[in-house]
Amino acid sequence: MNSVNNEFKHIVMPQMLSLGANMLQSLPEIIDRLSLGNNILLITDDYLRTRLAKDVESILEDSAKKVTVSIIKDSTLEEVDSQSKILHEAKTEFVLGLGGGRPIDIAKLVSFKANQRFISIPTICSHDGIASSRASITGSGKKHSIQALPPIAVVADTKILDQSPYRFSAAGCGDILSKETAIKDWTLAHRLKNEPVSEYSIALSQMTVTLITNNADVIRSQVEGYTRIVIKALLSSSLAMCVAGSSRPGSGSEHMFSHVLDSIAEKPALHGEQCALGTLIMAYLHDLDWKAIRLIMQKIGLPIKAKDLGLSEEEVIEALKTAHSIRPERFTILGKEGLTHEAAIRAVETTGIVDDIS
Repeated sequence: MNSVNNEFKHIVMPQMLSLGANMLQSLPEIIDRLSLGNNILLITDDYLRTRLAKDVESILEDSAKKVTVSIIKDSTLEEVDSQSKILHEAKTEFVLGLGGGRPIDIAKLVSFKANQRFISIPTICSHDGIASSRASITGSGKKHSIQALPPIAVVADTKILDQSPYRFSAAGCGDILSKETAIKDWTLAHRLKNEPVSEYSIALSQMTVTLITNNADVIRSQVEGYTRIVIKALLSSSLAMCVAGSSRPGSGSEHMFSHVLDSIAEKPALHGEQCALGTLIMAYLHDLDWKAIRLIMQKIGLPIKAKDLGLSEEEVIEALKTAHSIRPERFTILGKEGLTHEAAIRAVETTGIVDDIS
């Protein structure tokens, strides 16, 4: 009989998840319900500053809120420090993160350092960090996953998300499909290294894969409101990580592969696209049905070949050989020594990610 893990732990999760068409109009009501205050730091990027950020600013100012709009240049530790100074100078009471991954990650860490809460307002469905407690920040030329707090609320307006380029939504689906191998890595670490696992977070993470798999055709059709399916899966994945207290249910060897590509590729692809490609390889190594995963990727419209993402054979092979070193404390199917050059070639050729290497 399996023993019960009775270790005491705190689970911190978002207090509100607001999802639907024109949800942005409800932002003042959401803020008031959460008693967050009236002085706001809105963190966004230059692209959204002259577009959606103006709408958000207008909605908030019409309800007697004071808004300081701040534009980030990148998701670096230096940017976090810069935005923290703006927060203290403006004496804001909470933070809004508006945009894709970078504004939300910066808002997450800036609010955490200031002991304030933040609201996540995703404008694309490209990754599952929108409601998680971890921020992906660049430092010393590498991506680092830094512990913070999850947003107190997520405001996902499907009308806005539907209008975003489909490539981002497809990448979000790729990020979700990667949970298949992330879970296998975690359970492998449990069996071989006695690493604790959370059955609840695993079930929640697996459910997100099923949600995308069962609705691949609907997602590809881009019917009105289709992003509701994608964003629900991404939110559930974020919650699985909150329950686990780590990124384990959502990030494994396939993410490590993607992180290396971010560092060495001349032109890295989107996070979810690279993770999906890595999932094919890791599914092969785990002896899973990688062909079924590839079929779902094709239904969604995700590239299944490295060259279609602008990645070279050399970059993919190097990323696969060195991925194990990205997070040495995290045991995965790659082990502690990684793959040999020959094994890496066999994996990418068998899965068809690259053509035969002469």
